[in-house]
Amino acid sequence: MAPQLRLQFKVAIVTGGASGFGRGIAAKFVEEGAQVIIADLSEEAGGAAAAELKCDFVRADVTRREDWEALLRTAVDRFGGLDIVINNAGATYANKPTETVTEQDFDLVMRVNVKSVWLSTDVLLPYFLEKRRPGCFIQVASTAGVRPRPNLTWYNASKAAVINATKTMAVEYGPKQIRFNSVSPVVGSTGMQVHPIFQLPTTHLFLGKPDTEENRKGFLSVVPLGRPSTSSDVGNACCYLASDEASFITGVNLEVDGGRCV
Repeated sequence: MAPQLRLQFKVAIVTGGASGFGRGIAAKFVEEGAQVIIADLSEEAGGAAAAELKCDFVRADVTRREDWEALLRTAVDRFGGLDIVINNAGATYANKPTETVTEQDFDLVMRVNVKSVWLSTDVLLPYFLEKRRPGCFIQVASTAGVRPRPNLTWYNASKAAVINATKTMAVEYGPKQIRFNSVSPVVGSTGMQVHPIFQLPTTHLFLGKPDTEENRKGFLSVVPLGRPSTSSDVGNACCYLASDEASFITGVNLEVDGGRCV
């Protein structure tokens, strides 16, 4: 008899699921039996990812309440409920001196990285509480929220806020059997949002220079395992935290970083 898949019968929303870490998470969840709804700004990329992974797609802007409401409706109408929320969508600005950061830069990272998590809980927590249904929220944070480095001050601060809020909600909603955890990857080649409509690779923004093998060497020299985080690394970590194997794990920030934060 084949073993039961780790996420069988579970329904998950994965934001920013068309590319990068989000796609890796969605792929792993589908592989492990979950019914997955990819939420993404890009209709073309989101639809293509959903078709390839054989899951659902909803175009959504994670900074809009009505889009979160639509995601919940889709989960309930299509699959009968919701179990797992992966807040993966994120944004950054180019690595640069803090005194040159614009108000637009600041608003972007706080709106996409922090407000989106608040909206997810503001819209979805009442559902879990009303249904008395165990829930699982996982935020994709960053090593920048744990070991900040110069020139990305407000991006770092946004990820630190996500980690702190996750721990706080883990304590607050633990008695209701709603778990909150986060994962913190080190830099990797992702499709992180940097534009309100288009998603573009952003590794060069973190490096502050072109994303070449030579320019990566300096960054990767401080990662003991010697490589960046991959979408599979993050997908595997999120799968564990979302599974019943982690039913007693809440309030954890799991660093998926090859030892970067040690």
